[in-house]
Amino acid sequence: MSSVNKILVPFDFSEASLNALEYVANFVGPQRSVDILALYVSVMPISEGDLAKLKVDFEKVVDSIGVRLQRKPEFKTEIGDVTNTILKIQEQTGADLIMMGTMGDKVTDEAITNTSKLVLDANCSVVSIPYGCPIKEPKNVALLLGREKIEDKEVLASLLDLARTFDSRIHVLTIYKESIYEEEAIVENTEELLEYYLEHFYADHTFNKNADVEAGILSYIEEKDIDLLVILPRNHVQKSTPSEGRLTKMLTLHSEIPVLALD
Repeated sequence: MSSVNKILVPFDFSEASLNALEYVANFVGPQRSVDILALYVSVMPISEGDLAKLKVDFEKVVDSIGVRLQRKPEFKTEIGDVTNTILKIQEQTGADLIMMGTMGDKVTDEAITNTSKLVLDANCSVVSIPYGCPIKEPKNVALLLGREKIEDKEVLASLLDLARTFDSRIHVLTIYKESIYEEEAIVENTEELLEYYLEHFYADHTFNKNADVEAGILSYIEEKDIDLLVILPRNHVQKSTPSEGRLTKMLTLHSEIPVLALD
């Protein structure tokens, strides 16, 4: 995305973070000049010997990815709590976007991973990248809209920037539980907004009925072969009542494609 100058990638050499770094490299590609900062957070002090080995190992990882980036990824280590340290470094470095790998947790709905916690706590946009997801550009993007009005129009500007970068088609999805007429009446007010901000990249708006909202979203992703799911978390909203972010957490845990939480 042209408005993204620096991406922060939490990195601990796990399979999830290796997969995420490869995804980020492909996301940036050889044509865009974007800084990639890989952040290794340790709860214990790191000796000079271990630090040197970590840097060598990271160089090997970057070489193995094979994407010709304009700017070589930087490797940084910090000591502290994982989530708080990531958020601190994001603020200090001015990173525009955090892209973090996750193994998810499809067994339970009550799990809290570092990634799901980060998505809810961050004051910037975050992409959660599930392990095993396809490494490809987001050509088919689904924007999830509920009954609430879009408070911050700038999030749509960010989405347009993404669509322009990857020549993406933006498909809007609304899941309703009861009356479709009530949902349509509310979301209808946003149609002009979507057409204005998303330009010709705006493809369609689908209304699906499902008592289980998450199941409806995941089914739609599979049916439409969606590459990236975009959500607008409401736990930081100021003009209306903030939510606890349960759906955001569930999608971060269960989605098999990357989820972009626009903030």
